[in-house]
Amino acid sequence: MTSNTTQQESPVQNALKELEYQRKEVASIKIKSYLFIGGGVLTVAAASILGALAIPAAVIGGIILITGFVFLSKADEKFSAYRHNFKQNAVTLALKSIDESLEIDYTNGLSESAFIYSQLFNKKPDRYRSEDQIYGMAGKTKFSFSELHAEYKTVTQTKNGRQEHWHTILEGIVFCADFNKNFNGVTVVRPKDTGAALGAWISKAMPIFSPSGKELIQLESPEFDNEFVTYSTDQIEARYILTPAMMERLFELNSRCSYTVSVSFIDSHVFIAFPLDKNYFEPPVHKSLLTPGFLKDDTEIIRFMYEIIKDLDLNTRIWTKA
Repeated sequence: MTSNTTQQESPVQNALKELEYQRKEVASIKIKSYLFIGGGVLTVAAASILGALAIPAAVIGGIILITGFVFLSKADEKFSAYRHNFKQNAVTLALKSIDESLEIDYTNGLSESAFIYSQLFNKKPDRYRSEDQIYGMAGKTKFSFSELHAEYKTVTQTKNGRQEHWHTILEGIVFCADFNKNFNGVTVVRPKDTGAALGAWISKAMPIFSPSGKELIQLESPEFDNEFVTYSTDQIEARYILTPAMMERLFELNSRCSYTVSVSFIDSHVFIAFPLDKNYFEPPVHKSLLTPGFLKDDTEIIRFMYEIIKDLDLNTRIWTKA
């Protein structure tokens, strides 16, 4: 007997079977390009010890190298088409199997201005890239999430000259959802690492130095305060938002993640940053699309983000927008 889950996954599997032909073609051309480039390099290198045959060998090596780069360029073109079809077909079908409202715009993501606006992190990025924005509705709640990599730069002067160093602010996913209330203030919940703990101590000892006018908030949950540090421009509103039930839900959500999340409540939105080690929704070249469970991780992260609405009870409308 065929289960509903199998019936839902069947269109995805059919799409993967069609894409497997494209993947094999891309893989074949890439392997050819590597072989030609490797052969060309070896032939040019060998030319230096061939005496009278050095010039012909170098010319042949050059031709082989050029052929390799032509194949590589062709492989890149084929891969772009293959990647487009993978995201537009296989990933889209995986989204629809969870909720018909879900869509993907793989060429765009959370804008840099929206990332800065979320105030999830103190640092502003000097280098920023975002893609694979997935968006839709879960019940009454509109939401989206995107993969991104945000970095800031430091410069040091050494005896060898000026050196640039790049540091990751976030590599992972930022989730954004409608909270159905226009907040008067800004409330930010960050991991209680060494830097945040020091900032919290300074804010508590000398409130005048609180970041961006936000005050340190001591909440009613010692367990929550041990894991996070919370700042807000409006203490009363922060306590309305971070009720014991909300803190428990955020704590539970965080416990299911490999790294500590960051959360902000601003205007009528909640933003959640998830540091991750994996780049999702990317097609393989040298691994079969028909490997059992191939899309499992991608589908699980989609479900995880989708279920945040339920986990945080965002469809319960206790407030209305002014």
